Amino acid sequence: MDVREAVRRGPMTRFQWSVVTICILLTVIDGYEILVTAFTLPALIKEWDLTELQQAWVASIGTLGMGVGAALLGPLADRIGRRRHILGSLVLIVVGMTLSGLAPGVATFLAFRFFAGLFLGGIVPSINVLVAEYASDERRGSVMGIYGIGFPLGSATGGFLSLWLIGSFGWRGPFFFSAIVTAVLLGWCVVALPESVGYLVEKRPKGALEAYNVIGAKLGLPAGGALPEPTSTALRPSLRTSMWTGVMLTRTVRLWIGYGLLILAFYFANLYTAKLVAEVTGDASIGIVAQALVSVGGVLGAVLFAGLARRWHPRLVTAGVMVYGAVVYWLFAAFFDNTSLVLVIAVLVGVAANGGVIAYYAISPPIYPTMVRASAVGLMMGFGRVFAVLAPFTAAFMLDAGLSRPALYQIFGVVMLVSGVAAYSLHRTYAGAHALDAMQEEARVAEVRAGAAA
Repeated sequence: MDVREAVRRGPMTRFQWSVVTICILLTVIDGYEILVTAFTLPALIKEWDLTELQQAWVASIGTLGMGVGAALLGPLADRIGRRRHILGSLVLIVVGMTLSGLAPGVATFLAFRFFAGLFLGGIVPSINVLVAEYASDERRGSVMGIYGIGFPLGSATGGFLSLWLIGSFGWRGPFFFSAIVTAVLLGWCVVALPESVGYLVEKRPKGALEAYNVIGAKLGLPAGGALPEPTSTALRPSLRTSMWTGVMLTRTVRLWIGYGLLILAFYFANLYTAKLVAEVTGDASIGIVAQALVSVGGVLGAVLFAGLARRWHPRLVTAGVMVYGAVVYWLFAAFFDNTSLVLVIAVLVGVAANGGVIAYYAISPPIYPTMVRASAVGLMMGFGRVFAVLAPFTAAFMLDAGLSRPALYQIFGVVMLVSGVAAYSLHRTYAGAHALDAMQEEARVAEVRAGAAA
């Protein structure tokens, strides 16, 4: 049996869950490292006496690096393989986080955080696609939801750890800690992380058959004497035809709009909650706790998405999460001056913001063909994260203009609502006239495959 078909149509095996587990741990580290600046920002402000503009740069430079990395480095996975891409990125993340912790001033810190961000952003599409490819069709929505626990879990753990690390080692402690943990995880990945089956079949790198049979054996399949025929020989998928023509253009635009708006609201909540709550309460530790609780909500959001995706289509669940997010952002604004309620509602904000990221991660890979999947998802993430750089600058501009802190959450609540409309609109492209276009395209693909087989 074709290993790809065994993965798609069979039950989830222990080996498949082990791949998912490794990827979850990778996202735990990723979640911690992406938001480590948010947790250390109050200490950095005190250390270097940062202006509002400098604070915005410190808060956003890693996000900018991640956007560039996802767009420019993410597509490399389609050329060199998911495994090599992940391992190489981890090495350079260790370097970048270590250098960030050693930075003597603002300028060098910004340079090193941007460098680390390049590979933090570049690695995510590969991890995301690898999980999607090793999940069965029946369990993909649930698996992606469970996998999504990693990012907010890392953020939440990082928030609570940062209280101790900053108290014991200063602002540099969290950066050195992340470098050490990433190095340990890198060693595990070298030993246990498999290659994408789709990449082995389509690209056929040196040793592809041996790697393919090893994976098959772990799934309980007999060894084969040759790899299955690649679909790309007949179909020759490209980014242009797979993203920017026909019904795929419609889907790509709606996906990008939805994800871009969600990630804008996500980074606002995750980069500015600690700062804004600390300013209102006068206690930086309460701000960090509120930020960590946003991430705790993300864990709950990932679990909730996994459960709902078993009953309803993941795209519809994604749209629902966005609408819910609009409501809780407005609730957060309404009770912003009530410290106790703010800490409770921070969890609900995390369910929407962090859970929304997981939702978009789950629905994006299946839209595109295997051969361009990492590139397509990487470009989506790159667009979203570069766009998200606007979040801290927009917040700083509106605060300088005299807008209240609660009003910021109301504005980003509207952003969440529009993201939900885009997600629902994307789902509608799989019905009606658009569905007919897709069926015609599938018929053309089947005809090409039949001709190739003949």
